[in-house]
Amino acid sequence: MRDAFTESDTRGAFAGHETFPLRLLWLKKAYNVAEDGLPSRTFQEPDAIGRFGVGKNMAMSIRFWALSAGVLEEYQGRLKPTEFGQLILSDKGLDPYLEEPATIWALHAHLAGQPLPSTTTYFAFSGLNLQEFDAATLVSELEAVVAKRGWRATSGTLKRDVEVLLRGYVSRTDANEDAVEPLMAELGLIRETRSGGYFEFVRGPKPSLPDGVFAYALARFWERRHHASPTLSVEQASYGPGSPGRIFKLGEDDVAARMSRVEAYTNEAWRFTDTAGLRQIQKIKDIDLMSLLRSAYHPKGTA
Repeated sequence: MRDAFTESDTRGAFAGHETFPLRLLWLKKAYNVAEDGLPSRTFQEPDAIGRFGVGKNMAMSIRFWALSAGVLEEYQGRLKPTEFGQLILSDKGLDPYLEEPATIWALHAHLAGQPLPSTTTYFAFSGLNLQEFDAATLVSELEAVVAKRGWRATSGTLKRDVEVLLRGYVSRTDANEDAVEPLMAELGLIRETRSGGYFEFVRGPKPSLPDGVFAYALARFWERRHHASPTLSVEQASYGPGSPGRIFKLGEDDVAARMSRVEAYTNEAWRFTDTAGLRQIQKIKDIDLMSLLRSAYHPKGTA
């Protein structure tokens, strides 16, 4: 599925993390510093070491992950929290210290649901049509995409990006520093299958994934890939690049079951129909994406 990218995806991004996977406390640190807005270069300034208590390269990595995970956004040379970041990470937010599974799933939806700024994560979940793979295979597939689209990225850059992806998503038993708090590994979406560096995606139902986060990811996918359509089919939501089925590694029946429940937590803004074998949801009226997230933290999220 090298066609996971649309014509509007004019570039890929394969660097910025400084080879560090996303760690547990980084997003809250980034949010706190940028809560009232700050110059974009703050994470690069000499005092970033004292401000964050980490080295310069790690401070830059914090910036990258905060932007990639949708916690911060950059506008006119300044960084500020997104609506998503504020809802989750403010001191009175839904989950400021990332203790809820819903938060990790929502962050994953940002990382894997769109090509930028984390192109390798997006492609691994939506473009790599393999059950089992090794790092070299993923690098080779990315090289083909880069060559086809005329992007600029060396093999060394792609290799480092793939290494960071796997270190971030795969649980490790060794006690090295990077394995202490692999935030995305909590989701169990990728696992090592045998010695020699082979991995597989873990497909099937995800009991810890709340329907509200599923719907949030679905709404983002709908807007990005099918914004002009008032309906979205189970097939599209299961297999489309960046769809909930792809990024959460859900089976079609599980996607259908979750879509059949949307009326209950969208106040009938979406309606599920199953007519002549065509299962789909219909958009009756617009819905606030943040309200979908709040429903994932019930009853705390409804306060």
